[in-house]
Amino acid sequence: MNEQHLGPRSARAKFVYFLWNNMPRFLLLALCVLIVVLAGAIDRKSASIASSKEAAEKNGKPAVNAVTLALQPTTISDRINLPGNIEPWTTLGLLSKLNGTVEEVLVREGQRVKRGDVIARIDDDDYRIAVERTEAAYNLAKAEFERDRAIYAKGVIPTATLDTNRTRMETTKADFEDAKLQLSRCLVTAPMDGVMQKVDAKVGLQLAVGDPIAEIIDIERVKAVVGIPESDVTAVRGLHAIDFTVQALAGRRLIGKVHYLSSSPETVARIFRLELEVDNRAGDILPGMFLRADIVKKTLPEAIVVPYYSVISRNNEQYVYVEEDGVAKKRNIRLGVMEKWLVEVVEGLKSGDRLIVEGHRDVEDGQPVKVVKAAREMKELTL
Repeated sequence: MNEQHLGPRSARAKFVYFLWNNMPRFLLLALCVLIVVLAGAIDRKSASIASSKEAAEKNGKPAVNAVTLALQPTTISDRINLPGNIEPWTTLGLLSKLNGTVEEVLVREGQRVKRGDVIARIDDDDYRIAVERTEAAYNLAKAEFERDRAIYAKGVIPTATLDTNRTRMETTKADFEDAKLQLSRCLVTAPMDGVMQKVDAKVGLQLAVGDPIAEIIDIERVKAVVGIPESDVTAVRGLHAIDFTVQALAGRRLIGKVHYLSSSPETVARIFRLELEVDNRAGDILPGMFLRADIVKKTLPEAIVVPYYSVISRNNEQYVYVEEDGVAKKRNIRLGVMEKWLVEVVEGLKSGDRLIVEGHRDVEDGQPVKVVKAAREMKELTL
C-alpha cells in the first residue's frame, strides 16, 4: 500500500508530473505576455492611424473661403467718450435787502427778462414816510447852517458852533440818502438779462433781510460740464475745443470751447470738473440736458489699423491670419489704440499685408484659402 502513494521515480515521470501540476500557472503567464504584446501593437497601430489621418486631413482639407483687406497706413485717434450735463452760464439768486411785505409780483418762472425789468414790488409806505422825515430834517439843518455861516462871517458866532451845525447838516443828509436808498429797494429789478429760473416771492409774503425773492439764470451761453478721470487730465489739459452730442436735441453735435479745468478733484473718485463754453443764443440748449463728450486725446496719422473682430485672442496671445500665395499665415501681434470697431497694430503687421477678415476663424496656419473678395479700403467691409 505504501508503494502505491509514492511519487514518480524516473526523471521523465518527474518532468511530466511537474508540468501537469503547474499547467494553470504557465497558461496564466502566457496569457499575460500575450496581452502585453497585443496592447503594444494596438498603441503603435493607433498612433500610426492618427498620424496618417492628420496628414491626410492637412493635405486633403479643402481651401477655406476668405475675405481679405489690403493694409495701408491710416489715421486713428485715442479718444474717450464721457457723460456730462448742461449748466447755466450764470445763476444769480436775488435776496431781500429790507423788511417788508410783497405787494406785487410782475414775473413768472421761465419768463425772459432784461436788465432793469421790475420783478416785484415791496410795500413802501414806511420807507416813503422815512424819506419825507429825513428830507425835512436835512432841509432844516441845511437852512440853519447857511444862516449861521452868514452870521459867522460877521464874527457873531464862534467857529465851534458853525462846525456843529455843519456836522448836523451832513448827518441829516446821510440819513436822507439812506432813506431814499431803502425806498428804492422796494422795487426789485433784474440785475442782468436772463430767464426766471425760480420765483419765491408771493403777494402778501412778509420778507426779512436775506430772504430769497427769485433766481435768474443766464443761458445766452451755457456750460457743458464733464467729469474727467485723473488718468486723462494731462491729455485734456492741452485741448482747446471738444465735440459733444446732446441726446435731447436728437443727438446734435456741438463744439464747446474749453473754459475751465479744476485744479483738484471734486469727488472721492478722483474726477476733475471740465467746463466747456457753448454759444446758446438760439436758446434751445437747456440746463439739465444730458450730453456725451467725445474727447480726442491723441491722433496717430500713420498707423496700421485692423478691424477688432479679425483679432483672435487665445492662450494669452493675440494673433491674426494673413494670406500669402493662397495660404493662411499666422501672425502674432501687439495692439495699441482702439477706436470704435478698429484697433491699431503696433507690432506684427506691415503695410501691404493682406489680412484675412472673414474666414479667419476656420483656418489653420499653412492651410489653403480661397479669396472670394479682396478689399482695398476699410469702407468696403461695411458695404
